Amino acid sequence: MKIAIGTDMDGHVPQLVVEELLKMGHDVTRFGAFSTVNASWPKVAVDVATKVATGKADMGVLFCWTGTGISLAANKVKGIRAALCNDAETAAGARKWNDANVLAMSLRSTSEQVAKEILAAWFSTPPSEDAEDLVCLEYLERLENERFR
Repeated sequence: MKIAIGTDMDGHVPQLVVEELLKMGHDVTRFGAFSTVNASWPKVAVDVATKVATGKADMGVLFCWTGTGISLAANKVKGIRAALCNDAETAAGARKWNDANVLAMSLRSTSEQVAKEILAAWFSTPPSEDAEDLVCLEYLERLENERFR
């Protein structure tokens, strides 16, 4: 799977996540502070989200200090369902019920162990095929297409 990953601040946890993704066999493309010192969180988020939305990446992973700003910015890109996850159960739910395609995490509060648990849950949980869940996602897609062009 092709994964776009970005962070506005380099650090141990984002580097660990890249290593884990590579161990899982994913093709990883890095954005933001992985390659530059000055990385603004909105630009990093939009760069990663655009790769996912255009099909150049299958999934995205983002980091900022709280995870909130980067997830909000990613969700501005049409077709993106970014989820801020602070634990494995939230990550599994975001994939299952929301078919989230961008994972956002907090640099401040995500430990190495929790990051590994989140990744395991995210990449092992398929989207729900339940009719009720699909109707919800279809509603969001219709809303995005009709109101937010």
